[in-house]
Amino acid sequence: MRRPQLLPSCTAGHTQAGGGGIMLWGTFSWAALGPVVVVEHTMKAAIYLNIIAHRLHPYMAFVFPTGNGIFQQDNATCHKARIVLEWFEEHTDEFHLMFWPPNSLDLNPMEHILDVMERQLRARTTLRDRCLDIWYNMSPVMYQTFMASMLF
Repeated sequence: MRRPQLLPSCTAGHTQAGGGGIMLWGTFSWAALGPVVVVEHTMKAAIYLNIIAHRLHPYMAFVFPTGNGIFQQDNATCHKARIVLEWFEEHTDEFHLMFWPPNSLDLNPMEHILDVMERQLRARTTLRDRCLDIWYNMSPVMYQTFMASMLF
């Protein structure tokens, strides 16, 4: 005898061992958090250049209008691509690209931001607590509407 299929509306997904993952590109300075981009695909040079040109560039122009900003990136392959380095050369009057020595994770303040985010994500409430939160914060209009639909 086959088991009946569960309705998707009656099931909840879960991940084991903290699974799941997301790739983010983001920037920040002493003055302000900058944009963050969810990267859906492998970060190739063309994707990275698009982010740099359309997200980083406006941020740097706003935060460092006199052109005294310094952008820091590591030595990832997409960061060292010729099209990316040429773009930075074309924009040296607007901000500067910091030299990044090999094997220098301790110089990367973004790692600290990501650590904070990861700790907060791991501390998120359990499914049980989220369900109870939804239940106790449900709008009376919602359940009253459901009850009213039962009246003949």
